[in-house]
Amino acid sequence: MSEILSRDLIIASGTASTKEDAIREAGGLLVRAGAVSEEYVDAMVEREHTVSTFMGNHLAIPHGTNEAKEKIAHSAISLVRYANPIDWGDGNPVRIVAGIAGVNNEHLTILSKIAIIFSDEDEAQKLLDAPDADGIYHILEGVNAE
Repeated sequence: MSEILSRDLIIASGTASTKEDAIREAGGLLVRAGAVSEEYVDAMVEREHTVSTFMGNHLAIPHGTNEAKEKIAHSAISLVRYANPIDWGDGNPVRIVAGIAGVNNEHLTILSKIAIIFSDEDEAQKLLDAPDADGIYHILEGVNAE
């Protein structure tokens, strides 16, 4: 895998206040990076209507449906952090939204790397406390390792 998370795919102060807007904000970064088409972002929203992507520790990892895989040009992760929690449904607060697009089955590797980081409450808190996007990138740059 090449670099799937780059500094320009991170926003430290997201502007969305709803789940759908947060998914579209994270998806928009993937579109601007040339990783996916707008149709993939629509599929990210569609998936969320059927299966929640809430992972715990203030993290959601929206990604497209299987039918949208052809809309992925290359694997990438976008990350948007929010100062105020977004209700992800069922009272689950989300402050970090990681939009994921994986070619072939690379999304499974990406998901597992992100899940490992967020399974540790201290590591998750470091991301919430990072001063800016550079700080977030420094904590997460290990997802780029093979």
